[in-house]
Amino acid sequence: MTNPTPHSSFREQLNSGRFIYGAELVTTRGIPEPDQKPKLVELGEGLAADARIGWVSITDNPGGNPMIPADWLANLLKPRGKELVIHLTCKDLNRNGLESAAWRYAADGFNNILALTGDYPTSGFKGPALPVFDLDSVSLVAMLKTMNEGMEVVRPNGKTERLAKTNFFIGAAVAPFKRQERELMPQYFKLARKLQCGAEWVIPQLGYDMRKFHEIKLFLDWANLSAPIIGNVYVLNKTVARMFNQNKIPGCVVSDALYAQVEKYAAGPDKGKAFFTELAAKQLAVFKGMGFAAGYLGGVHKADTFAQIIDLAESYGANDWKEFAREIQFPKPDEFYLFEKDEATGLGNGARVNAAYLQSLKEPAKTAEVGLGYRFTRAVHGLAFTPGNKLFPTIQQGYARLETGQHDKALSALHGVEHLSKVVMFGCQDCGDCSLPDTGYFCPRASCSKTQRNGPCGGSADGRCELHDKDCMWARAYDRMKFFGESEHMLDGPAVFANPALRGTSGWANNFLGRDHHQVAQPEPAAAPDPKAPPPLRPI
Repeated sequence: MTNPTPHSSFREQLNSGRFIYGAELVTTRGIPEPDQKPKLVELGEGLAADARIGWVSITDNPGGNPMIPADWLANLLKPRGKELVIHLTCKDLNRNGLESAAWRYAADGFNNILALTGDYPTSGFKGPALPVFDLDSVSLVAMLKTMNEGMEVVRPNGKTERLAKTNFFIGAAVAPFKRQERELMPQYFKLARKLQCGAEWVIPQLGYDMRKFHEIKLFLDWANLSAPIIGNVYVLNKTVARMFNQNKIPGCVVSDALYAQVEKYAAGPDKGKAFFTELAAKQLAVFKGMGFAAGYLGGVHKADTFAQIIDLAESYGANDWKEFAREIQFPKPDEFYLFEKDEATGLGNGARVNAAYLQSLKEPAKTAEVGLGYRFTRAVHGLAFTPGNKLFPTIQQGYARLETGQHDKALSALHGVEHLSKVVMFGCQDCGDCSLPDTGYFCPRASCSKTQRNGPCGGSADGRCELHDKDCMWARAYDRMKFFGESEHMLDGPAVFANPALRGTSGWANNFLGRDHHQVAQPEPAAAPDPKAPPPLRPI
């Protein structure tokens, strides 16, 4: 049996060693009619009654559309005793709003959170909403972990207080269905960063290539990381498949080869229902066979349909999944895989990293992104902006003297030179907390629609931003860093939290004096000047 133990927590379920099932619920826009039970609540109650479904997961404004908040539905379903997972996205709330929502969830007993960056808003009242993206999925994970450890806050009286610890079981998503190496590898590196920042379980975005799903497990082993993986299944229909195929739902992929099959079966008398049901059940069987912790079903609107798919998945023989794994491989042309194909299984071989990839690390190709301007910027940063190197201590001392000496005009002039040069070279927007060294010298505020500082979102397709207006900044950064042998460590380190209080101030001064996210140590205060000594040299 794969039923979860009664009253076991979601954490216990995923770490139990048994394969469990979860179901997705998507809230609606608008309130239900008076005295009428919402169909969504009826569906949730039907799912709660199925003992094989271990948890119900509730989305947060999917597709960038305004919906009833997830915890509204969660509170209605809570008395049913089913484990609930709430999605929390960064597109609609700033860091205070996200923290406030997290405290509310914790106070209501909702401890299972899937931390997501979220889709770029596509609709809203009288026009699309302005996105927030104050935090991203990585920094949100880090904040939730800090809350678990007991967040320290400074009260108005100046005293520091440690708040009560939360007990969030933090989940993270990964987008493995990327055709290009320059898109896929940053996704894997970002997943590693999420786990190192506090994520405890992983769910992939949607696709229909079991080899790519399997590769997530191989990557975690390769990176010496461990986390339960949940296989993601969306029960297709022709309309949704066409949207996935046309990249209209960010991160969700249906290749041309699969869409051809969708059209074929959708033309039948049952409009493809049997095909779509069987495809979903076979995916669940493969996830179980590959050693995933769970399977997660979405795209279903009736509790009976969930039950039918699970019944079918449970009816297969113990080794049938191996045939299904070969069958359900619908990549795009020239799809990049990190691991070589194992001909015996049709999946990846964890002992054999892609030979062409390894060779390219030794002899990286020079792309259009690796030009003279980038080389010059790297050289200047190495000389002047890297702690302990060459000019750094001298400039650091210079900024300290200017500030302690209240040389406002000189500081303003330096800031003007900095901003002008950065605007010309990088499209700088004067945030005062510069991430150029972290992002391959592309300004995240100018070059990324979601201003991502901790790695790429999952919405790109074929190297293009989910808004289809530019190349993905992180794919471009990967090209640059790979040429200099830095790609595999491009997302190392703690989560970046940009400080909005620094906006409009000098990024140079903030870096040298330890005020930005790099937290470079400030030099000792300069000694009082000797009145007999000549005045210090002023910068030109």
